[in-house]
Amino acid sequence: MKGQASLLCTLLLVASCGDSKCESGCADDSGDGMPIDAVPSPTPPAAPEENDPAFALEGMRRYYLIGNAATPGHDALALRVTPPAGTDHIDAWVGDQAARRLTIADGKHALDLDLTTLPAGDYSILLAADGADTAFAKIDFTRTAPYYIVVVTDWDFADPGPGPLTAMDQWHADHPELVITHFVGPYTFTDPTVSPGRRQAIVDWLLPARDTRGDEIAMHLHPYCNFVTHAGLTCITDQSTVYPAGDTTGYTIKLAAYDRLQTATLVNHGNDLFEAAGLNRAKTFRAGGWTADLDNIAGLADAGFIADSDAFNWSRLEEWRTYELYRWLMENWSEMDDTSQPYYPNTSDVQSGAVPTLPILEVPANGLMVDYTEPFELEYLFEANGGTGVNSAPRLLTMGYHPSSPVRTGELVRVDGFLDLVDQHLASRDLGSAVYITLEDVVAAYPPAP
Repeated sequence: MKGQASLLCTLLLVASCGDSKCESGCADDSGDGMPIDAVPSPTPPAAPEENDPAFALEGMRRYYLIGNAATPGHDALALRVTPPAGTDHIDAWVGDQAARRLTIADGKHALDLDLTTLPAGDYSILLAADGADTAFAKIDFTRTAPYYIVVVTDWDFADPGPGPLTAMDQWHADHPELVITHFVGPYTFTDPTVSPGRRQAIVDWLLPARDTRGDEIAMHLHPYCNFVTHAGLTCITDQSTVYPAGDTTGYTIKLAAYDRLQTATLVNHGNDLFEAAGLNRAKTFRAGGWTADLDNIAGLADAGFIADSDAFNWSRLEEWRTYELYRWLMENWSEMDDTSQPYYPNTSDVQSGAVPTLPILEVPANGLMVDYTEPFELEYLFEANGGTGVNSAPRLLTMGYHPSSPVRTGELVRVDGFLDLVDQHLASRDLGSAVYITLEDVVAAYPPAP
């Protein structure tokens, strides 16, 4: 009977396959043959010393992002293998998952995986042909959440001068995927020393930066008296973070000198000035000197702002140890450090993310500004916040620059060096998980707690 069954199988194969080689589920007469469509061995093969070039591999990424509302993920793995002639089948072992047999289409063996449920981690794929004990290829890949890079410019002065604008044009040219969040001061439009023509030139630079390059026009606020009085408030001059005798210009006055209602008045007026100049209404904010307190941030939320970036990594501001600014930052942002990450501030504790929270995302200035960081510090901060590791949840690093004339060449060099570092780990180039993003856009990646 066994011989008759084998003969019947052979006849069926001839009828279905003709002279071509095809896969069969039939065993040989001895009963020792392995059906071709049998489940692959659960035991992975040994890894090869090097991949066999006779098997052409295509379609793999090295890094697969775990997506979120801000950044699409790489949720499908599509490997194609073109084997040498005579290869019947190829099996794959992905991490610790069960082995699977590749399908065949158009002369290529295909491995298609849905990665949506694959957790963050480093993985390897072993590929073996025709039941070999040693794989012909080992392919490594990483599943990781995005590493967000928020590059900001703090416009401390009404007119930053043409030099910094030219420098930022060059950054965009040298780093095509860069987007910048420009914290622009509304006092550009109230400072009597800035001519109407110069104001228009600044607007004419900002608009294509936003519309062509993808930059964000956000708001920066040192409470200069020319702006505060323009907004209809009395200018405070006796709460300087630098000068014990006060500051009649308002520049070094901490924003925390103004209460919640006054803050909303100031930023709403700033947005009115932006809008009148042809700019957008800002949605994100940073105070001059990072001097916003809980009242200020609540006032921002009242005015419709969706993110603030004042929580400051104060311990690296050693250059300011002898000034009131350092003491204030150390006290107000005592819990912030090199690796602090975005959170929604508690309604009564600006440093806590416990519910109930304000409806505004706090994005720590964990990477400071290039004024206060050396290249080795920027490299450390990039690594410490998740620049080269596996991230199970989104991670974020901010880095900033003060545009002002005359141009400080050393700072420009440090910014460019930092951007070079980021470019070496960009997810878009399959080099890592780094993603340039604006402060406004990154908010979607950090939804508030339900």
